[in-house]
Amino acid sequence: MIPLPYRVVHRHEETADTVTLRLEPVGDGLAAWSPGQFTMVYAFGVGEIPVSISGGSGPIIQHTVRAVGAVSRAICDAPVGSVLGLRGPFGHGWPEQPPEGEVIVLAGGIGLAPLRPLILAGLGQRLSVLIGARTPADLIFTAEYDQWRAAGARVLVTVDRATAGWTGHVGVVTTLLNQVPITACDATRPPPTGYVCGPEVMMRLGAEALAAAGVPPERIWVSLERNMHCGIGLCGHCQLGPLLVCRDGPVIDAGHAARLLLTREL
Repeated sequence: MIPLPYRVVHRHEETADTVTLRLEPVGDGLAAWSPGQFTMVYAFGVGEIPVSISGGSGPIIQHTVRAVGAVSRAICDAPVGSVLGLRGPFGHGWPEQPPEGEVIVLAGGIGLAPLRPLILAGLGQRLSVLIGARTPADLIFTAEYDQWRAAGARVLVTVDRATAGWTGHVGVVTTLLNQVPITACDATRPPPTGYVCGPEVMMRLGAEALAAAGVPPERIWVSLERNMHCGIGLCGHCQLGPLLVCRDGPVIDAGHAARLLLTREL
């Protein structure tokens, strides 16, 4: 429960309200993390919020944060050289990608951040990355898309609303699925796997679209987000039905519990 000090060693503005911070421990660092996990990030004197890990190696941790409240704004405004507090890593991350299987990633908005380590780990495999955002100005990690393509990934991008100069696809991210030839499994290859992160309605519709395209529901994974306070399943703030998201998630099998929780009725 005690945050460890981490110094901001690099700061990159992704969009007008989203920043990626590279953090280095001041002294002892956190335990090794897995893609899909999160930490509790503390802006001293302001407060603490959960933030997904968007990258890093060794002791370095990278966080991509959107300024939507007082704490996230303070973290986004942290200059190089300043110190933040980190606790974690917490939660269950993305299951390992099958070595020979086809992988489809659906990302909506800042939901691309927790998927980025998964994408980097999967480069060189049969990987399709479908990215959606409200407008072109809301896309993050844009400088990396061509690098992912050069490494063999199929990277497709769409926006909900085009602005002047945009010549790409317009529509919700699931409309890109018809450009991805999903191969049915047989005795020679494992079934495809889908990973989804974004707004809750997008994850529900994305999981449904992947299942309709041939991805087995039990091989579709989503990352849930709730108001987490302790990170270790004690305070109950992140309860969602039978789950405590910080402990039982944030990554959940969409074929079972998540599909029941991400429904129109709830």
